[in-house]
Amino acid sequence: MIQELLQDPNLQWILSACVLLGLSSGVLGSFALLRRRSLMGDALAHAALPGVCVVFLLTGTRSLSLFLGGALAAGLLGAFCIQTITRHSRIKEDTALGLVLSVFFGTGLMLLTLIQRSGRSSQSGLDKFIFGQAASMGGADVRVMAVSALLVCVATALLFKELKLLCFDPEFARGLGYSTVLLDGMLMLLIVLSVVIGLQAVGAVLISAMLITPAAAARLWTDRLNLMVFLSGLFGALAGAVGTLVSTLYAGMPTGPLIVLSATALFLVSLACAPRRGLLGKAYRLLALRSRVARENVLRALYEQAEAAGSWDLKVTPQELAEHRGGPVATVTLQLAQLQREGLVRGEAGRYSLTEKGLTPAYEVVRNHRLWEMFLMHEGQLGADHVDRDADYIEHLLPRETVAELERLLRVHGREPELPPSVHPVRA
Repeated sequence: MIQELLQDPNLQWILSACVLLGLSSGVLGSFALLRRRSLMGDALAHAALPGVCVVFLLTGTRSLSLFLGGALAAGLLGAFCIQTITRHSRIKEDTALGLVLSVFFGTGLMLLTLIQRSGRSSQSGLDKFIFGQAASMGGADVRVMAVSALLVCVATALLFKELKLLCFDPEFARGLGYSTVLLDGMLMLLIVLSVVIGLQAVGAVLISAMLITPAAAARLWTDRLNLMVFLSGLFGALAGAVGTLVSTLYAGMPTGPLIVLSATALFLVSLACAPRRGLLGKAYRLLALRSRVARENVLRALYEQAEAAGSWDLKVTPQELAEHRGGPVATVTLQLAQLQREGLVRGEAGRYSLTEKGLTPAYEVVRNHRLWEMFLMHEGQLGADHVDRDADYIEHLLPRETVAELERLLRVHGREPELPPSVHPVRA
């Protein structure tokens, strides 16, 4: 069925326009997000509505190219107002955004009401610029949108290095001789253009989502700007395609909201599945860390109990280990079973002791703990009764480089770094 729909020339035009709109918005949205201009698109989209109404009042015709010109002029005026208010008053940018958004959008709605009451037959459908109606676009409208979207992508590619400097180190950019005011203005111009070309497809209310959502989804997958820009453009294009096809398959469903919902679905998938920043990945790493901490705490408790008793063959129960470390018995029992399967612990009649193989990892855990205790005492000037709990939080995360540095500091204080004595009593 989809294959048959794709043969429809009208659908091909609309699909191409929405894909290019998503691509350009996603690519530019990466820089808007990093420059903390995410809400700028929302303000400028609302600011563009009066421009559309003024053009219609002056010309009396529904020409997308003229409307885009009027929306572009109004959007640039809104951007100028925001920057002027921010730079020449004590009002912050978020407040300036709210002021411009409300004033311009209110003006646009007032003009739209006047147009609707004027009785002009050609005004029908003009309010679609508020919520968007991609299905009403003709071939000429789509060509204008496609050219504008390609222009945004090309301009962003040509200014990639400059925009990268502006987002990450504007002071360095000024040191190289770049005008950050000019670069910021060019970024605002591209945002305005990107907003304007999406008005008819997505509408003034939802177009800001096409700038924010794909970029936010891409940011979850990578720390590299070039890859983030690529993924953001890909997510935007994919959202445009999916939203258009779904609205075509289900007659009566609006295209613009479906495009935004498709982008939101991509963001939710990214939020859940991204390797480093995804919720599932974070949950897995947290569970793995808790398991490792519990495992090392059991090894340390076995070592300290045997050390205090003066016998490495000392056998203790899970209850005794739990009391020694202050943890739940069920967790200790679970870790003892796993350690026994690995050959690090031997168990007999419900009592456990370290094997020769288990002495090495247990020694390393205890050693790291006591090295950190000595560091807190000698460098942090903490008392011996305050360092044990603090060391418990850190000993499981110490990299080898930090351990080597702790050994060096210990030698400075005249101690052998083999295994420092415990600075607090160890219970047998």
